[in-house]
Amino acid sequence: MPFPPSPRARSGPRRRSLLAVAPAALALTGCTGGDSGGPSGDDPSAADRLRARAARDSERLAERYDAVIAARPGLAGRLRPLREEVVRHARAFGGGRKASPSPSVSDSSSASASASGAASWWPSPAATVPGNDKDALAGLAAAERELADRRVKALGGVPGELARLLASVAAAGAAHVYLLTEGAA
Repeated sequence: MPFPPSPRARSGPRRRSLLAVAPAALALTGCTGGDSGGPSGDDPSAADRLRARAARDSERLAERYDAVIAARPGLAGRLRPLREEVVRHARAFGGGRKASPSPSVSDSSSASASASGAASWWPSPAATVPGNDKDALAGLAAAERELADRRVKALGGVPGELARLLASVAAAGAAHVYLLTEGAA
């Protein structure tokens, strides 16, 4: 007899998708530390470009958090810890120029101004903040999910240390998706 479907529709990552990152992360932790070039002769400039892009992506995600916090002040307490972790990710990748502390709730104009340099793959955060909390959280979750997926896909051809960092930040992004959709941050 088959099990009846769950009465509540689940959103966000499933355990299987969260665990899909774990084997890659575990396999990468067995690599020797400080491996910058890798035995395959990876171009260091390609790794540097990937690291810079990952830093920019995290900075833009922090800007998106800023925009939601400014537009939906009731979510600030829930979102600030996640935003601070995104800022730490940007710094870990070597960024941090634009990932300054979150603007105050009353300073929404600075959030809009900092959001104006958003990447072409991501619309301006200020322009995309929905009018209700549920949709604002869903938008952040979608942005986190898309970025985590791109980072997992980039794992294959990068040196050990950068691959470990990408895997770790992708796993954190998947956890953020869960916290934004089902858990309480």
